[in-house]
Amino acid sequence: MINDPFHPEEAIARQKESSRRKLLAIVCAVGLTALLVAGYLYMRRKHEQRILAETVVPVVPDTGPKGPPVAHILIDEPTLDKGVTTIGGAVKNISRRELTGLHIAIELRSRKDGSTKQTLVPVEPAQLQPDQEGAYALKLPAQDYASIKLVGLKADPESTLIAYTSAPGKRRAPERLEPKTIVVKRPTKDGDFINSPENPGRVP
Repeated sequence: MINDPFHPEEAIARQKESSRRKLLAIVCAVGLTALLVAGYLYMRRKHEQRILAETVVPVVPDTGPKGPPVAHILIDEPTLDKGVTTIGGAVKNISRRELTGLHIAIELRSRKDGSTKQTLVPVEPAQLQPDQEGAYALKLPAQDYASIKLVGLKADPESTLIAYTSAPGKRRAPERLEPKTIVVKRPTKDGDFINSPENPGRVP
């Protein structure tokens, strides 16, 4: 029986060839993965650009009042009495024309769920001549609303928003503590004493 001779050179060559094939496979796998990642990122970027291009940004028309202010609003500090909050103040016509149908627009925030709603408070008198001043007031249950905010001033025709300026009005009056008279009855039983300069006594 003739045994094949061992050739170390051939074994080394085969090992090197196997290593080269494994390295080539790894390089191909890495390259394919990189291509897939690059393709995914490219498609994602194109998708985002298309979404942005198709997104219509709504243009909100400027419906606010134009021109110089025609009224000045004074906002008094709210007052609380027997669970009722009173919101009020004054409005002065600082223009050269008559203002009619004035209403203060106020935003109320609910104490229960934080939702908001707007309400209109009429100004009295209904017509203000130049330099004339009117007043407004609104009473609300204190437990219903957490905050208020002035959001506008409306006037005729058709409750149009008009330009105005505002400033703090009257401050809330400090609470007054009613004086209380404490009556101490004099002792009626023998042996009871009240220590005072007019009636000195002793401690048994």
